Amino acid sequence: MKEFVEDYLRKHQAYFTKVSEYVFNHPETRFEEYESSSYLANECEKQGFTVTRNVAGIDTAFVATYGSGKPVIGFLGEFDALSGLSQQAGETQYQPLENDVGHGCGHNLLGTGSFAAACAVKCYLEEHQLPGTVTFFGCPGEEGGSGKTFMVREGVFDEVDIALTWHPSPSNSIMNRPTLANYQVLFKFKGTAAHAANSPHLGRSALDAVELMNVGVNYLREHVVDDARIHYAVTNTGGISPNVVQSHAEVLYLVRAAKVEQAENIYQRVHRIAQGAALMTDTKLTVEFDKACSNYIPNRNLEEIMHNYLRDIKIEPLTEEEEVFAKAISDTLTDEERDFTVDLMKGFGYEGDGSELEGKYVSDSVSDYHATEELLHGSTDVADVSWVVPTAQLTTATSVLGTPLHTWQMTTQGLSSIANKGMLRAASTMALTGLDMLIHEERFQKVQKEFTAFKEKNPYTCPIPTDVKPSTLSGKAI
Repeated sequence: MKEFVEDYLRKHQAYFTKVSEYVFNHPETRFEEYESSSYLANECEKQGFTVTRNVAGIDTAFVATYGSGKPVIGFLGEFDALSGLSQQAGETQYQPLENDVGHGCGHNLLGTGSFAAACAVKCYLEEHQLPGTVTFFGCPGEEGGSGKTFMVREGVFDEVDIALTWHPSPSNSIMNRPTLANYQVLFKFKGTAAHAANSPHLGRSALDAVELMNVGVNYLREHVVDDARIHYAVTNTGGISPNVVQSHAEVLYLVRAAKVEQAENIYQRVHRIAQGAALMTDTKLTVEFDKACSNYIPNRNLEEIMHNYLRDIKIEPLTEEEEVFAKAISDTLTDEERDFTVDLMKGFGYEGDGSELEGKYVSDSVSDYHATEELLHGSTDVADVSWVVPTAQLTTATSVLGTPLHTWQMTTQGLSSIANKGMLRAASTMALTGLDMLIHEERFQKVQKEFTAFKEKNPYTCPIPTDVKPSTLSGKAI
């Protein structure tokens, strides 16, 4: 099985590299991934999958399926990019392109790697005439949009038995940490304009309301659970004229906590502070719920299986050219970024102390694995999938040690041979894990038993209200 998968991916390496390049060269932000989504869906059809587009009422979401019957093995693919991270690939200096959008989180690799894994499993099922279903999910809007949460809400994953995915990083490890749930909500205040000197008493300042709300929330920070995070951005100050009382102003809040019910509780308290600010300023408050996601629930049995396959896949040493490139990228990082290397990798499941990384620019070893309840202080919409399907995710080294996500350095490495090798290593691991679940009934049942035990005690409620629809970045600074 391992030889088959690795041989398949080796033979088709040029093809999957081309797929990744296309997505990289057509960067699009959340729910606007029209080029990337269409291209990937078309490639799925060329590979023999049956594709359903516009799923869950999202233009850029699709599902590609091959086979029939149980179990159903799902691979989650993302392909959205980030604003402000345009960068010419392969350069060792900051060289932005005209387009302000770039793949600073490696989702061109993520979506292609999951697609490659699905193709490898499909080929194995065909070759060996095995029952079972393999499904590739085209999941838009992970960056600030919670696309998968909307898809879960609409039942897209209801028939899936196993969900597998990955993420690019500087580490080779299982992403074994629970994540933070979050709520993202826009608070809009409407007041009354007036001449700030001639008739200020006639005005009602919406900007005052935003400022008072922010002050109130700052006092709230002392009275929330330790792992909670409350971020905000003033997205509309009501104009640039100080002699006009601002009649409108807006602030976008992102509330995070270790449990989704904690995030809900904090959000309600923030909402009440906003209501208080509106009362104090005699302004009108409108609340627009943007998106939310739950906390991630790792499946430990599935993670152990995935780790065994990750550990068995050979990591090729850097070529001389790759070594030169990696050093040049490393030289652009600050001392603080390099010093944060181990902590960054720990967030992706790395278990070491960094000693084996000394003198290296790229990780060439696989981290040990053990179950942990330590939090990753970030959020992902993979979390909502993990509440309804047994889920595991890994990471492979696609970037130079110390490279922070959401930076031009991450973007510039997105088409490198280092990144492509890491992508195919992830694809091999996911494909072998999926085939393991298709072939080994007793291990499949063990994974399901763990998930059933969790689900019986933790019924899922989608954190996004039913009337909220996915929205693009237009008009929002997210």
